[in-house]
Amino acid sequence: MTLYLSRLALNRAAPTAALLPLLNPSEAGLAADAHHRLVWSVFSDHQSRKRDFLWRHDGEGRFLTLSRRAPKASDLFAPPETKVFDPDLRVGDRLQFALRVNATKDRAAISRMDKDARRGRSRRVDLVMDLMRATRSNERRSDLRGRMAQIAAGDWMTRQGASKGFALGTTIVEGYSTIELGRSRGQGATFGVLDLRGEIEVTDPSTFLSAMAVGFGRAKAWGCGLMLIRRAR
Repeated sequence: MTLYLSRLALNRAAPTAALLPLLNPSEAGLAADAHHRLVWSVFSDHQSRKRDFLWRHDGEGRFLTLSRRAPKASDLFAPPETKVFDPDLRVGDRLQFALRVNATKDRAAISRMDKDARRGRSRRVDLVMDLMRATRSNERRSDLRGRMAQIAAGDWMTRQGASKGFALGTTIVEGYSTIELGRSRGQGATFGVLDLRGEIEVTDPSTFLSAMAVGFGRAKAWGCGLMLIRRAR
């Protein structure tokens, strides 16, 4: 399986420059939707195409993608910078990582009024918000959120590593935010986003690379799940 790592940057020349407020809005929910559509524009080649790429916004209209096909040229972007992604990883290699992720878990729906509970289903919950709801504390909300985010991130990354070919060394939460999609139309969803950095040790290179190809966590269509790596110094 060949993978491609690409850098994309919005075209700052006219006429695309006139559309920048629409292509790269400041409001998080609008930006997630616009960026989702933008990145699709360089990978979509027919209506039945399934998503086979990961992406993240790198600020100021710049994007990173990991894909099974090289992105197409587009007037909306400057010429893409693309290279084959095929790192030579061995057991015991230490890597620094950066990961933007929607970390969730399944929790049985127990309310008698919950339709999913009556159907025997489970539902996804955001790990940080779930911890906050379960914790009684007199801390300021911002302090509590930061502490719960760090706990949730460490536990989640440890579990990910156990099944995806790596052992967690350290993880630092650089930010936690929530993004609302479609609320202006009375529909949509809200999801949490953790920005993580840290260090991992490779325990199974093949499993780890396969996990990188499909991404980590959920909300991958909205710019989550792409892990960036480089060798630890």
